Amino acid sequence: MSGFLAQHASEIGELTLEHLWLTGSAVLLAAAIGVPTGIWLTRHPRWAKPVLGVVNIIQTIPSLALFGFLLPLPWIGDRAARIAIAALTAYALLPIVRNTYAGIEGVDPTLLEVAKALGMTSGQRLRKVELPLAAGFILAGLRTATVLAVGIATIAAAVGAGGLGEFIFRGVASVDNRLVLAGAIPAALLAIAADAGLGWVEGRLRVPAPRRT
Repeated sequence: MSGFLAQHASEIGELTLEHLWLTGSAVLLAAAIGVPTGIWLTRHPRWAKPVLGVVNIIQTIPSLALFGFLLPLPWIGDRAARIAIAALTAYALLPIVRNTYAGIEGVDPTLLEVAKALGMTSGQRLRKVELPLAAGFILAGLRTATVLAVGIATIAAAVGAGGLGEFIFRGVASVDNRLVLAGAIPAALLAIAADAGLGWVEGRLRVPAPRRT
């Protein structure tokens, strides 16, 4: 097996970079959408259940089916990479939106009252009190979303978007376990590395805050 991996090292490296690009683009896009959405929901709590319900429903859609739904859409369906990034972004939204909302909602209201008494505006309270205290929770959502995206990105090869799933699909089609492992092992290592790295950062950012009584 080691000889096989060495023989395909350059292709594994290329597909790993494609996998990282798909995953990184999707998680960054999901964060750009999910964090502001989570913040907005704390200001408009009546929309929390409907919005969280929608992103939760997206999680229940089988990945291959979601890729298929996106194929006929204009602009998105024109390129396989766009389909993959759109699908991965949709899957990554739930943990980011949910954790952002829960993290900010969990801030002790006494601290917010003190900040308000000090003359802080709503924007200042968000930047200087709520987001710092909720940073650990938000990063935990990003961590979950990243690991989820790394795993689901292997399905992107089904629509020709590349990534380590190319080896897996090729191995399944040719009944060659070496090809399957050549895609599965690097994908698993990426997920483990992302989880460990973001977990370390999360531990550094998580600030113990007084709980509501």
